[in-house]
Amino acid sequence: MALQGDNFVASEVKLENMLSMKGGKGEASYANNSKAQALHARSMLHLLEGTLDMVQLHSSPEEAPFVVADLGCSCGCNTIYTTDVIIKHMRKRYEAMGYQPPEFSVFFSDLPSNDFNTLFQLLPPLPIADKGSMEDCIAASSNDSDGHRSYFAAGVPGTFYRRLFPARSVDVFHSAFSLHWLSQVPEIVTDNKSEAYNKGRVFIHGGNESTANAYKMQFQTDLAGFLRSRSLEMKRGGSMFLVCLGRTSVDPIDQGGVGLFFGSHFQEAWDDLVQEGLIEAERRDSFNIPVYAPSLQDFKEVVEGDGSFAINLQVVNGGSPLVVNRPDDAAEVGRALANNCRSVCGVLVEAHIGGQLSDELFARMERRATMHAKEMVENLQFFHIVASLYLA
Repeated sequence: MALQGDNFVASEVKLENMLSMKGGKGEASYANNSKAQALHARSMLHLLEGTLDMVQLHSSPEEAPFVVADLGCSCGCNTIYTTDVIIKHMRKRYEAMGYQPPEFSVFFSDLPSNDFNTLFQLLPPLPIADKGSMEDCIAASSNDSDGHRSYFAAGVPGTFYRRLFPARSVDVFHSAFSLHWLSQVPEIVTDNKSEAYNKGRVFIHGGNESTANAYKMQFQTDLAGFLRSRSLEMKRGGSMFLVCLGRTSVDPIDQGGVGLFFGSHFQEAWDDLVQEGLIEAERRDSFNIPVYAPSLQDFKEVVEGDGSFAINLQVVNGGSPLVVNRPDDAAEVGRALANNCRSVCGVLVEAHIGGQLSDELFARMERRATMHAKEMVENLQFFHIVASLYLA
């Protein structure tokens, strides 16, 4: 007897009201499946610090707090680690210039569906001041050994493709591994009367040119909205550091490592459900991963079209998204790939076909990935677009 999915159609709900990395601390949670992102982020710290070195310092700490915004913060330890790097680097810059460091304020921003509770549970506490001012208390907490944080923190729910902050209020914007997520799947991609209809696929990798171009246009429209908003919110003399999944091919149909991630065993798992009669083909075809890995040119065209920012842009080889203890253990590799995929898109899958069928889907993905573990370890590589931006 065929399994029945929940009576819910994800396409009827705005993506920004449901998209999130898988919350909590379970086996398939983002918190437990973001080790690769941590390694990739740490390999690019020198680029981040180079961007921070361009930020204009406030000579008087009384002028205003130094404000950092992390966009697409998700819910794991990586966000906390990177925030600490930013605050410590800026504090050292102030001290090296002989300035009294200001108070620091950090805004963690993501869609309302993000698991902010798990994120905030990871935050070290502010120190308690028995004597003296709060300024003294915050300054004292810069000592790594005391287990406290040296910044005020707050959450800001909302899509970063629109305004989130008051004008000229943020010194540093940081966003890692988020901008490749689109605000929506282009409507024509799921329209069976359109040339861009992505029939038989759940991702654009290896699809037709019309489908790929629809995704490219959606990415560039979204990025343009992102840049317009940040150009109004950033303080003069501020900076922005962005990292998103990218590709080296000029052809948007070839999504590189992202295409292998979503277009191989994940795609085949959907096909298994159709062939076994667990879902109809139309149900599969109405699901598409809202991700686009841009090329340098895709990204550059939007920044130059906006005209608000000077930019330093490059492609970095981030390495494999699979972090396993035993690369020669096929079962561990298969399980890691399925859990990794589920941690980033499991919420969307469950919304589309329900929890029970979602379990079936990722079980089949794990089995297929286990059978081809050696190939995945050798060939699965992610490239990142890394951008440092400053108001022109």
